[in-house]
Amino acid sequence: MRTVFGSTSAAAMRLVFTLFLSTFLVLSFQLMMTGDAEAKRKKKGNPRYAAYVIDAKTGKVIFSRNGNARRYPASLTKMMTLYLVFEDMKAGRINGKTRLVMSKKGSLQQPSKIGLRAGQSISMDQAVKSLITKSANDVATAIGGQLSGSEVEFAKRMTRKARQLGMSRTTFKNANGLTARGQVTTAADMAKLGMALREHFPRKYKLFSTRVFKLGKRRYGNHNKLLGRVRGVDGIKTGYTRASGFNLVSSVQTGGRSIVAVVMGGRSGRSRNAHMQTLIKRHLRKASRGKQRRVVARATGSRGSVATKKVIVAKAVTPTPSPLAARSSARSPQQKISSRIATAHSAAAPKAVEIAVVNRKLKKLAGGARPVPVLRQTLPVKAFAASDPVRTAATPAPKGWQIQIAAAPNRDKAAQMLKNTQRKHRWLLGKNGKSLQPVRLASGEVLHRARFTGFGSQKSAVRACSFLKKKRTACIAIKG
Repeated sequence: MRTVFGSTSAAAMRLVFTLFLSTFLVLSFQLMMTGDAEAKRKKKGNPRYAAYVIDAKTGKVIFSRNGNARRYPASLTKMMTLYLVFEDMKAGRINGKTRLVMSKKGSLQQPSKIGLRAGQSISMDQAVKSLITKSANDVATAIGGQLSGSEVEFAKRMTRKARQLGMSRTTFKNANGLTARGQVTTAADMAKLGMALREHFPRKYKLFSTRVFKLGKRRYGNHNKLLGRVRGVDGIKTGYTRASGFNLVSSVQTGGRSIVAVVMGGRSGRSRNAHMQTLIKRHLRKASRGKQRRVVARATGSRGSVATKKVIVAKAVTPTPSPLAARSSARSPQQKISSRIATAHSAAAPKAVEIAVVNRKLKKLAGGARPVPVLRQTLPVKAFAASDPVRTAATPAPKGWQIQIAAAPNRDKAAQMLKNTQRKHRWLLGKNGKSLQPVRLASGEVLHRARFTGFGSQKSAVRACSFLKKKRTACIAIKG
């Protein structure tokens, strides 16, 4: 019995030892494979990663890792959208109270969005804050369509501006940053754009520190979680798509030093933020404490100006130059009004750009008074046939809400545009009057503003204009 029992016990021990050894070998193999995979992942790194830090006072590049490698910008794109909005505000084409009407295309955009329905509107000030905090894709798309007639034309304008700012490796395809073929940028270019926003629009730039935006009963918190948590951080913008990874541009001003830092391709929002904090901690102390210098150079052609060791940000360029631009700033209110009209109707403007003459702005320039009649001179024009009546300058300018579709130097072309548009959309415009309102610019050029009149309210004019825009007819609703 002892022998049998002893034999059984030994066999059991051998079985246990065999099972233990097998398990150990399997686990060791798995750990080895996992270690190899982790090593390969670390060796390969993050193919979307890029980082860049510049001294905002001197333009010196403090740190760069894949800084000039092309990446998807995601919502960093909205920095350029905002740049152009600020530019149009500065030029007087729009202001903070200008209504932004949500387009159908905008309402169909993917989140993040504030969810306006097509035809609903918000002020341009509200639109700006919704981009800064909520990063609203629907609002960005609507802005592109309203400012340039279509988002495609707006994207072309964005790219032209990028070249003027020295962003030589950036191309935009839309206004909101959702992934699109050919829409790329670099960490270095985004740093240039951040610098340009700070230097060219210092008052508007302060909006990037907005923590919470309220729209009606809704509250939208800023996606930039470093605001209020990292000393000196005052903006600028976050971004994310699956293709881009987690992006962030940060501006830091503290202790007499100032930097702009960029992180692109983060694996998560938390890791991106942590890496940005590390960059700030390591490199802020390397920035200059000297006097603030404008890191600005004149644009040098379509490609802009780019340096290898310093970031050169091109000076802000007015997209639609006016013949009055070189005159003294000490002008009368009447001359200022003439300049606004000349800029709004300049033949040098892009074809799809809408003509935004804001009566409220004109009244403000004139000290509260209406523009004097000299701006709407009576010009010798031939009367239209009775079968196609169009108001001319010989008759009083119509009042009330109107839709302007063009301002052409050729009167017959302007009239033909009205006729063709009314014929094409007779159900919408068949009962509206047509008006040609000539205006003489300071340069002596005469433009004929083609308008549909007779809209009973702002709402009806805006809705009609929104429909025309969907049909690729640029227009703007204005009050006569």
